[in-house]
Amino acid sequence: MAKWRCNRPATGKAVCIGRNYAEHAKELNNPVPDEPVLFIKPASALVGTSSSLSLSQRLAPIHYEAELSVLVDKPLTNATPEAVIAAIAGLGVALDLTRREAQSALKEKGLPWELAKAFDGSCVQSPFVPFDGQDLTRLQYQLDINGATRQQGDTGMMLNPVVELICHLTQYFTLQPGDIVLTGTPKGVGQLYNGDALTLTLGDTRLAQFSCVEAP
Repeated sequence: MAKWRCNRPATGKAVCIGRNYAEHAKELNNPVPDEPVLFIKPASALVGTSSSLSLSQRLAPIHYEAELSVLVDKPLTNATPEAVIAAIAGLGVALDLTRREAQSALKEKGLPWELAKAFDGSCVQSPFVPFDGQDLTRLQYQLDINGATRQQGDTGMMLNPVVELICHLTQYFTLQPGDIVLTGTPKGVGQLYNGDALTLTLGDTRLAQFSCVEAP
């Protein structure tokens, strides 16, 4: 895992899963779902970590959700587990940025989440490391803010494991080369502030360090 797959975000869409860790569902007083909760972030939501993260005060408060992200390089439709494994190009850590207050208001009205989840810059993607057969059920990742650990993810705690999740979502959404899958966030979500210093780590590999700044 020493070489970078790429040093910029994927150029396709991000297909995301909500409530894939039971403890995260509980911390937001949400029920644990019977099947994966899926939503999409468009390509315009994707930003990299090579520069500061710009936070729009017009959209504040904005919350972070650190997630294992999976980059695919082959088309996947109604995929088998074998096809999914063959299509995984890289692994990274992403931040699913969320306007939590807006999301709560939308859910109360029974409306879609796009204004809270799919706005410009709402998917912060680290560089990827190549997938070379790592055990996808035994990966750890971490988000530190200002030197303190805020989230620690363990794929062994997922309600829907990575390969099974991707098989499921490709029954509804075709994945194209360059698309990424965000696999759900563990407990510990919270608000981002101007000046926060963030570090994203996958296993023993530090993938990204960057800071939050207020948008002009």
